[in-house]
Amino acid sequence: MVTRINMALQGGGAHGAFTWGVLDRLLEDKDLAIAGVSGTSAGALNGAALKAGLIADGVTGARASLDALWADVARLTDFRLSAWMQPIFPGIQEWNRQMQELLPVSTQGIAAQMFSPYSWGPAWKNPLEPVVRHLDFSRVCAIGGFRLFVGATNVRTGRSRIFEGEEITPKALMASACLPTVFQAVEIEGETYWDGGYSGNPALYPLYRPGLADDIIIVSINPLLRDEVPKTPIDIQNRVNEISFNSALLGELRAINFVRRLIGEGRIEKGQMRQVNVHLISDDDLMTSLSATTKLSPSPALFDRLKQAGRAAADRFLTEHRAKLTHESSFDLQALFG
Repeated sequence: MVTRINMALQGGGAHGAFTWGVLDRLLEDKDLAIAGVSGTSAGALNGAALKAGLIADGVTGARASLDALWADVARLTDFRLSAWMQPIFPGIQEWNRQMQELLPVSTQGIAAQMFSPYSWGPAWKNPLEPVVRHLDFSRVCAIGGFRLFVGATNVRTGRSRIFEGEEITPKALMASACLPTVFQAVEIEGETYWDGGYSGNPALYPLYRPGLADDIIIVSINPLLRDEVPKTPIDIQNRVNEISFNSALLGELRAINFVRRLIGEGRIEKGQMRQVNVHLISDDDLMTSLSATTKLSPSPALFDRLKQAGRAAADRFLTEHRAKLTHESSFDLQALFG
């Protein structure tokens, strides 16, 4: 019997290669069918590549499409400001690395306050553009296949914008992955957008649509919990970003937990509100061990490590929780919120 699931794919820069591994492993389970995908930033790129590949050639096409996506990303240079200055100041990336280790301040934080992606004016080009334009958008936007939702944040209003169907263009994907200190805001239909992680990483509410599955599998890139207090400038900055990018997701999970509790207590009749089962695939031990700078530093070796970790995490999930799909949540929301 085929089990229908929804996927919620977090963003996290280069760490999104972990999700590549998760999807690669889930595709091997012939009894799983993806009904909907909500993705932000790297999660949106993974979702788009997955859909295009599935429509082109089923599971074989999906795995090939994801492989091609991350091969394209691996060919990019470092996304940080130092990469823009490399042609002018050879060796600045190595200098930046050493300064991060030696100075009691964040060189990236200082650079972000002194320079912006707009400093280069019309000479600036979005490094993700050639990556997203390699995707076949006739398939990404196709009516067939699973429903794909891409989240971005409206700079003017601060609200989440969900792109779907023919709205998912190369610009929409670049908007979803637009870190404001690294990329220029992406303009779409007169509005400008930043990374979707600020308003939903990823947004879960599109997956409540009629006809979609009752199970949502969240692929987590940004750790929800860290036991150690960050003390270095870059670690502090990284944890602030993690908390910021997880806040909207935690709000949605709290709402799901509240509804489930009301239904369990008999205060709401079953069927009046959507009761979803929540699952989580993650590897917090790995993610907390990685330097924050690796999120912006594409590396084939890192990608391979993350892909294998993602495959292993998905395999553990299937072994331990496969039977819970369609029946109950495997992620303990009550424990998360106390």
